[in-house]
Amino acid sequence: MKILGIGNAIVDVICKVDDNFINQNNLTKSTMKLFFDKNEFKNLLKNLKIEKTVSGGSVANSIVGISQLGNKVGFIGKISDDNFGSKYEDGLKKENVDYFYSKKKEELPTGTCLILVTPDSERTMCTFLGTAGKINENDLNPDIIKKSEIIFLEGYLWDEGEPQKAFNKAINYANKVAMSLSDLFCVDRHKPQFLELVKNKLDITFANEQEMTSLIEAKNFNEVVNFSKKMNKLIVVTRGEKGAIAIKGDKVFECGANRNLRIVDLTGAGDLFAAGFLYGQINKLSIQQSLEKGTEMSTKVIQQIGARL
Repeated sequence: MKILGIGNAIVDVICKVDDNFINQNNLTKSTMKLFFDKNEFKNLLKNLKIEKTVSGGSVANSIVGISQLGNKVGFIGKISDDNFGSKYEDGLKKENVDYFYSKKKEELPTGTCLILVTPDSERTMCTFLGTAGKINENDLNPDIIKKSEIIFLEGYLWDEGEPQKAFNKAINYANKVAMSLSDLFCVDRHKPQFLELVKNKLDITFANEQEMTSLIEAKNFNEVVNFSKKMNKLIVVTRGEKGAIAIKGDKVFECGANRNLRIVDLTGAGDLFAAGFLYGQINKLSIQQSLEKGTEMSTKVIQQIGARL
């Protein structure tokens, strides 16, 4: 198998809202908020019109993108044997993704992410992880990990306790490890652990400029570049309108963003960028070509609703 994704199995529920809705519900635009109370989450959803429901999760979105480009891929993520769980499984199978998890009735329901899209195309996410956040080392088959060229992990999955053990098990058996830092809140919550991962465990790190700057507490982007050069790993940073940059040792590769796009929804921009970049890496494209493929994929997805092409 080319790439195995390990991440939160989340059903994405996409809704359009105005800025007032974001403010009234004390949400911070363009970030992800975790909900731990199922009823509080349901109350948020009850008055909204659902535009679309998709089998999501950050790494799952990337894995589907790589599958659509014609590569053999798989995914591991924890679901419950419920309505959303069945929809999730079916959604991945339709995209030719091998799903390496046997669902059973869990105490918590299948995870859900409410994606609120404001008129400026920014997305604000409200996530009830449900059973997705309870993944543990027993949910991972070492043989499947060993047979994959690259495993791709997400920062959203990393948490103290059982998920952390699952994460470490995956890294220990992997041939090559890529990871997305996922979200600024994730970075701020787990800064020392993420820094340790970037420095010592990961072969490829994906982050946006804000996440990377926060991770190393940089004063400017030059500090991010200098830090990345010292790592001698492959560090890939997306910069919005400034494009994207990849750093490997002393070499810096850049790709500009496409201009004059009709941006509809930024959901999945980072996920599909990672899909394009990883596709490049497993198909022996250069780092520059991989950056360009990532940019091509993210450009396509932001001109439509949802995180899938």
